[in-house]
Amino acid sequence: MTDISLNEAQEVLQAAHEAALEAQTNMNIAVVDAGGNLKAFTRMDGAWLGSIDIAVKKARTARYFDMPTGDLGALSQPGEPLFNIEVSNGGLITFPGGIPLLKDGAVIGAIGVSGSTVEDDHSVASAGAAAL
Repeated sequence: MTDISLNEAQEVLQAAHEAALEAQTNMNIAVVDAGGNLKAFTRMDGAWLGSIDIAVKKARTARYFDMPTGDLGALSQPGEPLFNIEVSNGGLITFPGGIPLLKDGAVIGAIGVSGSTVEDDHSVASAGAAAL
């Protein structure tokens, strides 16, 4: 299994941090490795404490299912095939802000961002993912 290196995780984190600064929002940003283990994390000054766990769970959710958390959210609504999946795996987050990280076509980890609107969370996570 290919895994994200510490240098790569820090590059992803830095790109997301810069995007959060540009958006003028305080974020918690988590990067997990290919196994879903926390590899790098930052909590910007003033970021909500409650969003720490959300950022980590968004990253893990994106890695566990190798899809953006917002995409999983669409599949987990009432009447959809994955309804209630968020209660599995110790708790998942199924709204935007988590994105798998790809290198040479392989998932090597994921980023999760929380601390603002889901649109901002997704945008900042996308900026981090684009750093690879």
